[in-house]
Amino acid sequence: MAENNLLLMLLWLGELTFSSWILSYGAEHLAARYGAKFVGRTLLSVATTLPEIAIVAYAAGVGNYGIAIGSGLGSNLMMMTLGLSVMLIIATTSLSKAPLKGIDVTTFKLDKIFLLLTAVVSAILFIDGYDYVDGFIFSGFFAAYVIVAFYEMRLESKLKKQDAEIKINKTASSPEDLGPKKEGNNDYTHEEKNSKSIIKPLLIFIAGTIGILIGAEPFIHSLQGFSTDVGISAIVLAVIISPIAGEMPEKISIMILARKGAAGASIAVANILGSKILNNTLLLSVAIFGAMLYGGFYEKIAADTLLQYQMILVTTVTLIALIPMFRKEIGLKVGIALGILYIISIGIQFVLPQGNIPH
Repeated sequence: MAENNLLLMLLWLGELTFSSWILSYGAEHLAARYGAKFVGRTLLSVATTLPEIAIVAYAAGVGNYGIAIGSGLGSNLMMMTLGLSVMLIIATTSLSKAPLKGIDVTTFKLDKIFLLLTAVVSAILFIDGYDYVDGFIFSGFFAAYVIVAFYEMRLESKLKKQDAEIKINKTASSPEDLGPKKEGNNDYTHEEKNSKSIIKPLLIFIAGTIGILIGAEPFIHSLQGFSTDVGISAIVLAVIISPIAGEMPEKISIMILARKGAAGASIAVANILGSKILNNTLLLSVAIFGAMLYGGFYEKIAADTLLQYQMILVTTVTLIALIPMFRKEIGLKVGIALGILYIISIGIQFVLPQGNIPH
């Protein structure tokens, strides 16, 4: 019986992972059309968080609150340690096409502040469990982050436009720059090509999304069955196993981006920080609203002992991982240290007291 549940769990984990890979391909190509930093924070972060959202939404919607919260916590644990570690190792070694000595993180002040704030607030609010009030608070944090990121993007675009206009004015005295532009009729053709080029990644993105939605339910069922067979809490397994599939789009996208040099590494950092802020806001609100759908408007996600330990562990690890982010640059040494921190965190999972899934 244990072997059957393990096989089913691995099968659906594979399906989710493959769907996540398809999703990441579509998301990256869609993101390339709409900018870098803002896209990394929002569009790409939301897209690569879809597997987690599907898992959390289904688990909470059927009353498996421990798995729902545990999956979100596991996602933060993995990407703030192993995810950042892999990205830094790739970006700063010969694995990259243009290896860097370090990655400048001074431009991510907004993301670091929001991640620090949401990590602490989500932990504090969990002391007495999560209810509808907390769901609206997390939704508000998410909306605020997107709005502030949008206005920062607009400001950066405005400054770049002004710089471009200054350069044009400086070169306008050249004779070749004063005459009428040829090939003016190519604008429509260019836009038409752009429209066509967006269809393929959009269809791939939709296919990946459908695959994730199909795989979420049977994956949760097989996870529960395997948990019962081996005597390990489903919450602990959710923290360790769910992120393998749930974070696959993000892991793939940051590895690809990290190999592209400074610009790609910058987007990868924005993607990691942005998606973890989404986990502390949007993902938690999805879990709470899923619980409300299952048990009624006043349903509460109880803070049992195991979940409290998990919350303390993940919040502590997040804060430790954020410490080097407040430097000017982070590099290979930080990447190695974060990898070690992930191994230690996983080891701690098996010495935490086991518990039942709260309903």
